Amino acid sequence: MKSRYLLGLDVGSSSVKASLVNVETGKCAAAAFFPEKEAPITAVKTGWAEQDPQMWWDNAKLAVKKIMAEVGANAEDIKAIGISYQMHGLVCVDKDLKSLRPAIIWCDSRAVPYGEKAFHDLGADQCLAHLLNSPGNFTAAKLAWVKENEPDLYEKIYKIMLPGDYIAMRLSGTVSTTVSGLSEGMFWDFKQNQVADFLMDYYGFGSSLIADIVPTFGMQCEVSAEAAAEMGLKAGTPISYRGGDQPNNALSLNVLQPGEIAATAGTSGVVYGVLGDVNYDPQSRVNTFAHVNHVVGQTRLGVLLCINGTGILNAWVHRNITPDISYAAMNDLAASVPIGCEGVAIIPFGNGAERVLENKETGCSIHGLNFNKHNKAHLVRAAQEGIVFSFCYGMEVMQQMGMDIKVIHAGKANMFLSPLFRNTLAGVSGATIELYDTDGSVGAAKGAGIGAGIYKDSNEAFASLDKLEVIEPDAVRRSEYQAAYARWKQTLQTVLKGM
Repeated sequence: MKSRYLLGLDVGSSSVKASLVNVETGKCAAAAFFPEKEAPITAVKTGWAEQDPQMWWDNAKLAVKKIMAEVGANAEDIKAIGISYQMHGLVCVDKDLKSLRPAIIWCDSRAVPYGEKAFHDLGADQCLAHLLNSPGNFTAAKLAWVKENEPDLYEKIYKIMLPGDYIAMRLSGTVSTTVSGLSEGMFWDFKQNQVADFLMDYYGFGSSLIADIVPTFGMQCEVSAEAAAEMGLKAGTPISYRGGDQPNNALSLNVLQPGEIAATAGTSGVVYGVLGDVNYDPQSRVNTFAHVNHVVGQTRLGVLLCINGTGILNAWVHRNITPDISYAAMNDLAASVPIGCEGVAIIPFGNGAERVLENKETGCSIHGLNFNKHNKAHLVRAAQEGIVFSFCYGMEVMQQMGMDIKVIHAGKANMFLSPLFRNTLAGVSGATIELYDTDGSVGAAKGAGIGAGIYKDSNEAFASLDKLEVIEPDAVRRSEYQAAYARWKQTLQTVLKGM
């Protein structure tokens, strides 16, 4: 019997990854990403970050063609398409659906003053009760920057969209978005269950800028004849799922119900938990968005803790302190040092302002270093401990919102490849860590299968999800881990007081 496949696209800021998932087995048959070296991010000014949306499309075409050739798939073998994408970006198109400017992506910070002013002018109660967040540096604030600084361009905008909406548009020739996507851009009013008119009015945005809303799971649009010719697909193939990268990562781990937690630890680190009730952090240290399965009558919110200084710190340590050994050997070196690093502590926030610190930018710093006692092994371990402790610091905020963190689901990748990192996170948090073999593009493919009705539900879609490893908290050493974390928190408080 001819194989049937689901196609998943994951549009990141470093690459676009495509995966083919075999419908019957649920396994990934082929995967590829382009470019093979990290995609460029343009920074015309300090704090800016832009990418050309055309680059995403070009890389998606390359990745799809490669995996289809690898398995010998024909266009008609692809039964549905799902899209995952970097969150919070802004793409502006004209009436011909052409990009008017480079996309302002997630890590661009130019819009912070626009979000902060809106939060002040509209009031914390209004913003938090309706948006569940401060407008912050999200898509709406980015559009406000364009309106003020590029007024001629702004007047030409037909529709605004997120990166995933753009890829769906290129595939179909139609413009649409989702409630989940609108919520991450600060365009969704959770009290009124509609576009946030009060914020649109405040910024002076016309309602016509918002694309038609389609379900996160379901027949969103179909591949056009033009896109089919470009990408080697069949016209009419359904695009049936779309989700931001962190909600989609949770989906890929089958994290959909209240109390379930997903985590990633790449360049930045994320802990993402599902809430069944509308809630928010009054200090906006974590963000709350509509999860992929949020619908009227079934509240499913994703609480997102993001730590910017995660894998980027570990990579810096490897590059500058242990450049001559592998990451595995570096982990072994770190494990030679006792829990708590004999007094050395690293504050890992060296990759910009941290939301969990109320947008303070502390920089990375090393504390307690004794030249007669400590060596590079202490620094390597202190870096990994500092990353874990920053996770736990943010998880305390999530617990204050009513989230009971007992099990953390993660892909076995990036920092979760380090036994020291995993054991420390389990030891401090008291949570069991379950590691799985999955990624965002595979999750998007399975989401497409759910949306197209090929799978009856998420349990069927993820029945083949492989659990690779389970890490239980070390009860014997729990007090050592918690003591080290307590000392680290004291150090952090000293740093914050000094700012």
